[in-house]
Amino acid sequence: MNNTIKLSTVLVSLLLSTAALNAASVGEPGRAEGKANPLKNVYFGEQHMHTQNSFDAFTIGVTQTWEQAYRFGRGEEVTLNTNGVKMKRRTPYDFVAITDHAEYYGVLKDLVNEKNPLSKTPIAQQLMKARTDASAAKAAVTTLILSMGNRDPIKEYVTPELRVKYWNKFIATADKFNDPGKFTALYAFEWTSNWKSVNMHRNVFFRDKPPLAPFSAFDSAQPEDLWTYLENQRTVGVDTFAIPHNGNLSDGWMYSPYKYLKGGKIDKEYARRQNLNEPLTEIHQTKGNSEAHPWLSPNDEFAAFEVFPNLINTGTPSAIKYGFIRQALVDGMTIETKLGYNPYKMGIVAGADCHSGYQNNEEFDFHGSHGKTDDTPEKRLNPAPAAVGTSNALVSSAGTTAVWATENTRAGIFDAMQSKETYGTTGTLIRLRFFGGWDYPSDLVKDKEFVKKAYADGVPMGQDLPKKPSNGKASKAPTFAIWAMKDPESGNLDRIQIVKGWANPSTGFPMEKVYDVAWSDNRKPDAKTGKLPPVGNTVDTKKATYTNDIGDTQLSVVWTDPDFDPKMKAVYYARVLEIPTPRWSTYDSARNNLPLSKDVPSSIQERAYSSAIWYTPEAMKTAQK
Repeated sequence: MNNTIKLSTVLVSLLLSTAALNAASVGEPGRAEGKANPLKNVYFGEQHMHTQNSFDAFTIGVTQTWEQAYRFGRGEEVTLNTNGVKMKRRTPYDFVAITDHAEYYGVLKDLVNEKNPLSKTPIAQQLMKARTDASAAKAAVTTLILSMGNRDPIKEYVTPELRVKYWNKFIATADKFNDPGKFTALYAFEWTSNWKSVNMHRNVFFRDKPPLAPFSAFDSAQPEDLWTYLENQRTVGVDTFAIPHNGNLSDGWMYSPYKYLKGGKIDKEYARRQNLNEPLTEIHQTKGNSEAHPWLSPNDEFAAFEVFPNLINTGTPSAIKYGFIRQALVDGMTIETKLGYNPYKMGIVAGADCHSGYQNNEEFDFHGSHGKTDDTPEKRLNPAPAAVGTSNALVSSAGTTAVWATENTRAGIFDAMQSKETYGTTGTLIRLRFFGGWDYPSDLVKDKEFVKKAYADGVPMGQDLPKKPSNGKASKAPTFAIWAMKDPESGNLDRIQIVKGWANPSTGFPMEKVYDVAWSDNRKPDAKTGKLPPVGNTVDTKKATYTNDIGDTQLSVVWTDPDFDPKMKAVYYARVLEIPTPRWSTYDSARNNLPLSKDVPSSIQERAYSSAIWYTPEAMKTAQK
C-alpha cells in the first residue's frame, strides 16, 4: 500500500520561504518573528565551515573573511577571491557556525603583512612566495601539516596572546552579525586531531558565552583532554559540546570500541564522558558520506552514496569498520549493555567543511571547496589527485543541518542541538518530522494537530522511546510517525525509509534492516522480493536538467515495526530520498562543455537523515542504572 499524502507541485512552488514552509508543516503554527514556538520550527544552517583564518584554507589561496561568510549565509552576494565568481544563495540560511581550526587560529593571514614582525619567519617567507610560486605554497602546507601531525607547533604562532587576540576578533564579528530571531551566528571552532592523517576532528560549540580561547590539538590530540576542556568550561558557566565529523576518514577510529591513541578497550568512564560531551555527529560533508558503506550494508541499495575513500591528503584508503554511523548506533548499544553508557548515542547533523569561505550546499551552484585547488571547472573535473587525497570530482557538495527549535537564537539553536532534535541532509532543504511512541493512531499524520499530539503521546527524533503504557491499550510494538516535504528548489520525494539496527543476541554482531514505509507514484513492491521499484530518472546529463513529473511533494506515514522483539535493544532512524537530480559535476560539465567525470555518477538522490529514536527494554534500563 502506498501511504502518502500528495500536495500540488504548484502549491509547493509558492511556499518558497522557510517561514511559509514551517506554517505548512501539518498543522504546525508558523513562526512569528520574535515569538517562541513551543511546537518548534525548523531552522536550516551551516555548522562547519572555514575561512582565511584556517591555516590550510589560507595556504591554498583563500582570503574570504568571517564577514563575507556570514553575508553569504544570510543571502547576500559575495565574490570568491580565488576565481572572481559572484555567488548568492537561492535560499538563505537561518544560522551559520564558522569553525576555523584552533591550530594557528587566524595567524597565517597576517604573516604576509610586512609590517608584522612574524613576516620575517621562514614560513611567512614561503607564504609570500606562494602567491606566485606553487612549490613554495606546497612547502608551506607540508611544514604546517607535519607540525600538526607531530603535535610540534611553530611556537611563535601559537602564543597565548595571539590565541586570545584572534579569538576575540572572531567573537566581535560573530556578535556583529548575530540577529536574534532572524539570523544566528554561533560561537564555534574546530579541534583538529590528525595524527598520521587519521581524521579525529571535532567542532566545538558554545551556547551564549564564549570561552577565553579555543583548545587546540597542540594542547592535546586526545579526545579525553578535549572533554576535560569542555567540562571545565561548563564549571564556569560556559555551556558547550563537541561534534565529531568524517568518521569515514578516521581509519576506523571514530566509532571504535578502542581508545584512540592510548589503546585498550573503552571503559565505563570513557563511555560516560563521550556520551556527556558529544551529543551529535556529522553524517555528510564535502569529504563524503558517513552514514553507511556498501561493504557493511550489502543489502542496502542506497548505501553506496558519495563514497570518499582515502585518508585526508593521502592516497591511502581509510579503514571501513568503525568508520560509519549506522554501525556505531548499534555498537553503542552493545557497549551500553556492558558498561552502562552509550558513547555513540548521537544525533545527526551535516555540514560543508568547505575551505573556500562559503557554504556550498546548493548543487547547481557549486564552485569548489578547497581554494585554488578546485576553483575552476577544469580543475574540479580533472581526474588528477586533489589536495584532499583523491580526484577532485569525488568531493561532494556540502550537507545542511536542520534544527527543530523554539526560536532562532543562539540559545534556541544550541539547546535543540544538544537535545538531538536535529537532522542532516546532503544539502537539500527537505522538511522532516520523526516521532516515536506506542499508541499513535494510523491517521495521526493527517490530523491538523499532528505535531502537538505526537509530542504529547511520544518523543521526537533524538530521544528514547517512553515507557510502554501499562493500560493494555498500547500496541505490542512501537509506532513511528514520519512526515516529509520536499525542498521547493529541489527534486520531488521518492520514498521514506526506516532504518532499524540491533545486535545479534548470540554474537553481538551489528544487524540492520531497511524498510520502505512510504513512497510516491503508486508503485507496488515486487510480490516475491518485496523490493520497491525505482522511482525513475528524468536527468538530462547534456543539459543538466531534470523534471519534477515523477515523485511526490509530500510523504507521510504511521508505521509499526513488524519484527519487534520486546527483549532486544533497537535503534530506528528515518531516511528520506529525493528523485534523481544532476550532481554538481554534471552541472559543471553542461555549463562549460566539458566531458562528464567518469569517477562519479551523473545524477544523485539527495537525502535527509533523522536523528535516531532508541528502544531499551525496561529490565535493561533497571540493570544499567
